[in-house]
Amino acid sequence: MPPNLQIRPLQPTDYDPIINICRTVYPTETPYTREELEDHHQVFPQGQFVAADPTNNAVAGVHFTLRLRMLDFYIDDAWEVLTAGGTFLDHDPNGPTLYGADLMVHPNYQHHGLARLLTDKARELVEQENLWRLVGASRLPGYAKYAATMTAHQYVEAVQQGKIFDPVLTIHLKDGWNPVRPIHGYLQHDNESAGWAEVIQWLNPRRPPPPEFDLSRLRPGPTAT
Repeated sequence: MPPNLQIRPLQPTDYDPIINICRTVYPTETPYTREELEDHHQVFPQGQFVAADPTNNAVAGVHFTLRLRMLDFYIDDAWEVLTAGGTFLDHDPNGPTLYGADLMVHPNYQHHGLARLLTDKARELVEQENLWRLVGASRLPGYAKYAATMTAHQYVEAVQQGKIFDPVLTIHLKDGWNPVRPIHGYLQHDNESAGWAEVIQWLNPRRPPPPEFDLSRLRPGPTAT
């Protein structure tokens, strides 16, 4: 990590810089509002991480998380459902799963390992609060080029085997995430991924989940593709 950066909890002064990062990283998505970021800060402050320069508070990256009971959802529920429309107001303080709702690094600070360090902070939280796992979803921004010739599942397998490099999923796999299953419609306007994402998880080695909480065994939603 660049020596001028440190990872710390989210602060209200970070809201506007984070909104600007959203516009840069997700140009086709609606960015967070200040009200939504304040909701994140209020409902689960210890789960919101920021990589910033302490000398000028410039924000380089963020990782937003909330606790959920995943059995309350379908495995292929969209991000909007899992985050209550981006507000995180469905945060369950007793939820056994830490859901990695968003991980963003400003392009000016990418390729310095910030995403891995922000993920490691979330893993530390999983262990500190004795949770079972960290769960997220990986975009598949390379998949659109292959969608006509292979399924999303076949694409993920090819990425796992090193036959295809995916700009997002490959990095997640190197960072210790395990793929679970592909889901369709996770993000509304992700044309690069042809609408697909991969559910990923990291299991807490000190408290593995019981079988009934195995994400791969949860039933898909009624409109799953």
